[in-house]
Amino acid sequence: MSKSWDATTYDAAHAYVFTLAADLLDLLAPAPGERILDVGCGTGHLTAKISHAGATVVGVDASADMIAQARANYPHIDFRVADVTALALDDAQFDAVFSNAVLHWVPNADAAANGIFRALRPGGRFVAEFGGAGNVMQVCRAIAAGLAAVGGPSFESLSPWYYPSIAQYAAVLDRAGFEVVFARLFDRPTPVDGGIRGWVEMFGSSFLNAVPLQRRDEFLTHVERAVEASLVKDGTCYADYRRLRINARRPA
Repeated sequence: MSKSWDATTYDAAHAYVFTLAADLLDLLAPAPGERILDVGCGTGHLTAKISHAGATVVGVDASADMIAQARANYPHIDFRVADVTALALDDAQFDAVFSNAVLHWVPNADAAANGIFRALRPGGRFVAEFGGAGNVMQVCRAIAAGLAAVGGPSFESLSPWYYPSIAQYAAVLDRAGFEVVFARLFDRPTPVDGGIRGWVEMFGSSFLNAVPLQRRDEFLTHVERAVEASLVKDGTCYADYRRLRINARRPA
C-alpha cells in the first residue's frame, strides 16, 4: 500500500481520524515497558499517546509524506517508512500491534495480516479499527454517480478500498494464525470539515485523477448534490462511516 498524502491538510482538516480513536487506545491498554508497533501511524499523534503510556513504540507508514510529518511532530519517536504487506523489521516480536483507520486501504488483507502476525511475539495482541462492510456507502454511490455524469471510468475500477464484514475479516485473521478475541461492526456518522468535497479531495484522489482537470469541479458538484439529502444536516456533512473493530491475539 502506497499513497501520496498531503500531511498538513490531513492534520488540519481531518483530525477526527485520530481524535475519535480514544476508546480504541483504551482497548489496546498500552503498558510501561511494552514494545508496540503502530501500523499506518500517519502523522504520529496516536503513536505519541502510546509512547506517553510508557511503552516503547515504533510507528510505520507506507507514505513518506506522513512519516516526515510524524518525525517533525515527535522527533523522539522511532518512525519508519514501511508497507504493512511487506513488513521486514529486524526488531520484531512486539507485545502488541495497533492500527487505526488504515487497513481498509490494503486490499491484500492476507499479506497485511501475515506481516502483523510475524511482528508479534507469541501471546501478543492485535488491536485495530478500520472501515467495515457498508462503510461510506452513500459517499461511494455519490462518487459513482459523479463519475457517470462526467463520463468517467466506473467506481469499481478505481476504488482503492477494502471494506470486509466481520466474517470475511475473521477468516483473514484465522488464515494468518490469529485467534479472534473480539470483533464489532458499528455505525459512526462523522462530521467532516470541508463537506463531502473536502473529503473526496483528501481521500478520493484515485477518482479525481481519473477525471479531466477541466471537469473536476463538475464532478465534485455532482457528488455534493448526490449526498445533500442523505448526509447533510443543518449545514454539516456527516460521512456515513461504519467501523470494524478487532481484538485478536497470536497464540502463545
